[in-house]
Amino acid sequence: MTTERLTMAQAIVRFLKNQYSERDGVEQQFFGGCFGIFGHGNVAGMGQALQQYPDFRYYQTRNEQAMVHTAAAYAKHCNRMRTLVCTTSIGPGATNMVTGAATATINRLPVLLLPGDIFARRNVAPVLQQLESEHSQDISVNDCFRAVSRYWDRINRPDQLITSLLEAMRVLTSPADTGAVTVCIPQDVQTEAYDYPTELFEKRVWRVPRNRADSGALQQAAAAIRAARKPMIIAGGGVLYSEATDALKEFVERFGIPVGETMAGKGSLRYDEPLHLGATGATGTFAAEQVADEADLVIGIGTRYSDFTTASKTAFKNADVEFVNINVAEFDAFKHNAIPLVGDARVTLEELSELLDGYRNSDESVAQAQRLHEEWDAEVQRNYDTHEAESGLPYQGALIGAVNEQGDPDAVMICAAGSLPGDMHKLWRARHSKQYHLEYGYSCMGYEIAGGLGIKMAEPEREVYVMVGDGSYLMMNTDLITSIQEGYKLTVVLMDNSGFRSIGALSRGLGQDGFGTRYIYPDQVEARHRNGQSYNGLPTDESGYDVDVLPVDLATNAESLGCHVIRCQSVNDLVQALQDAKSVDRTTVIYVLNDRYLGVPGYSWWDVPVAEVSEMDTVNAAREEWEEMRAQERYYI
Repeated sequence: MTTERLTMAQAIVRFLKNQYSERDGVEQQFFGGCFGIFGHGNVAGMGQALQQYPDFRYYQTRNEQAMVHTAAAYAKHCNRMRTLVCTTSIGPGATNMVTGAATATINRLPVLLLPGDIFARRNVAPVLQQLESEHSQDISVNDCFRAVSRYWDRINRPDQLITSLLEAMRVLTSPADTGAVTVCIPQDVQTEAYDYPTELFEKRVWRVPRNRADSGALQQAAAAIRAARKPMIIAGGGVLYSEATDALKEFVERFGIPVGETMAGKGSLRYDEPLHLGATGATGTFAAEQVADEADLVIGIGTRYSDFTTASKTAFKNADVEFVNINVAEFDAFKHNAIPLVGDARVTLEELSELLDGYRNSDESVAQAQRLHEEWDAEVQRNYDTHEAESGLPYQGALIGAVNEQGDPDAVMICAAGSLPGDMHKLWRARHSKQYHLEYGYSCMGYEIAGGLGIKMAEPEREVYVMVGDGSYLMMNTDLITSIQEGYKLTVVLMDNSGFRSIGALSRGLGQDGFGTRYIYPDQVEARHRNGQSYNGLPTDESGYDVDVLPVDLATNAESLGCHVIRCQSVNDLVQALQDAKSVDRTTVIYVLNDRYLGVPGYSWWDVPVAEVSEMDTVNAAREEWEEMRAQERYYI
């Protein structure tokens, strides 16, 4: 066996740059490069290795959490067939990545994290940034990653790397088990040399399989579909990851079964397909809600049935409802006592179609779905055409419509948290499978700009529209600089409503008057409450608010980071700004102040418990309403 003497960090880089994924005969390099911020815990190890091997691209970034979001969005846009690596020093640099790791794992997205770690040889302990424990010397802050990683390891000897890297790749390329993979690399061991077998660095192709469902389960599922009177499909992210959109379209057209889409699954069908009911669940449309309530069979494809999808277990009201679940993960396929079809979405739909030959949903159910589709499409247009709220400020629904109708139809739109995802889940008209990119498994504020960068890196020729509210923007905006540095132009639509709009609305719905959700001075809150006044009433002053908001100029902030900025005051201004932005050669931020009160109506429920006892009458009233809805929650058994 031939060997090559390398430091552990050098061996990592040599290994990573020769890993490939393959599905359906399409082979591609699995890692698109490495993001990193260097500190004492990785500068002499991973930093030196990345410098020595420039053919494995290093990307500078500004925030450790953000770079993991970038990697996750990159992986999502590549249907999990590619990803990026993220390296940090031990300490706060490492723990900053924990939120990003949780976001990736919850959304089943592969990212490889290489945090530095404390000295393996221990003699100099406690070192800078070391967490000490009186119970064990084998613990560091990196143990935080155990709960949010699908695979976790700490490499205390250089030779341990050989088996660890292969296990890491197994998990990263698994359609069922993928998520964040964390390999902790102590800062001393990174720099130690070892005679590694040269075979470790040869090109290695990881085939991503299209697993088939059990034939008996397929027969059982086909029988259940044939027996159903009102079936419906819930299309989740697995439809997109398995590239099953064409198979789903053919299945729907052939058998006449209507479709609702989850956040991750939106774009599984074009919005104008006649049996497309739009968003489903807590942020769903009235079309999807009505069909879901009456459905006696639900065919879940690539969904994990979050509380938003099931409206906190108040959707699917039919007492006899049954489930057929198509999912690569056995864990998700068995949910709700379903007939589990554990397999790839595309091939499972194809094989199920063969067993359903000659079947067609009832004319009554098809006609109902088509009518509801048309009614909802008209409601979307009404929202698009409602340019202003009572305040005179632009209405968020119309701003969404402007981007959807006036933006590049081949573009990708990305969002993650706040009130925008709920409104866009209902209103966005997806014209292709990649147009709607939402991170809503973790709903992580700050994902938007970093994620937009990841999409642009994955497919530079596509226009990327980042839709972000002021709350998320203030949490994490510095990778606007990275986009400019690397030449990846983003078009950022920044909607400013001087506070946390989504939680403000939720707080008012809970009888709590939007407490703590406005960007205002504390004395204004105290004075209004002393006088028995609400500080969250309808806007009245010239700036569109009934209080003096904090003197924060987000547009100027974006300019200070190097962005081209366009300031808007109306929906028509935004339309013009979208056109003007096309001629700008760097990241452009389109800033608009919008109304924080008027929103798209909700048609389903979401369980947010209300205080059981309170001195506030509004809270007590909200509790009564909550108890009525809580009583409607059920087990699907």
